[in-house]
Amino acid sequence: MAAILARKLGMTQRFLDDGRVERVTVLEAGPCPVTAVRTVERDGYEAVQLAFAACKEKVLTKAQLGHLKKADASAHRVVREFRDEAGELLVGETVTVEAFAAGDKVKISGKSKGKGFQGTIKRHNFASGPKSHGSHNVRAPGSIGASATPSRVFKGMKGPGRMGGGRITQRGLTVVDVMGTRNLLLVRGAVPGPRGGVVEVRTDG
Repeated sequence: MAAILARKLGMTQRFLDDGRVERVTVLEAGPCPVTAVRTVERDGYEAVQLAFAACKEKVLTKAQLGHLKKADASAHRVVREFRDEAGELLVGETVTVEAFAAGDKVKISGKSKGKGFQGTIKRHNFASGPKSHGSHNVRAPGSIGASATPSRVFKGMKGPGRMGGGRITQRGLTVVDVMGTRNLLLVRGAVPGPRGGVVEVRTDG
């Protein structure tokens, strides 16, 4: 099992030898210093904590800086834990893209783009109403409950509201190429989040 933190740089395409085009997402992955290793005996669970995105010390609090200095790590903006991914890693080591290889299946988690308050057509793919002959319910959601019985709207009904901005995990992605000298990871398909967003990459399976 392997895990690493990465920044999404954007999407591009690669032309294969047989002429086919591959859509890939470019991730700037690591290097990520190991800042803590959680054990069942001491913490009640197994996990490894990685740091990412080097920054100036003035950006962090004294508590954050003290935690990083315990692991002999410089100032990093992002610190995340990966459950059940510790393996043989030790505090002070560094995880790089070399932990992955072309052909590996991975799952990537990140914060999806926030869309704000949206209606049911965009948020839940509802069908629109008739658009002619004086129709007044072109984008209205329609009936959401009965009248006398039960005299209320059931919980969980699909309606308008806040869309996006939540944690999303995309599974079944494949590593296409690993560029160790440039700390780049090319993944076939789309990855959650905007350009510049931080994502978590884990082997899937």
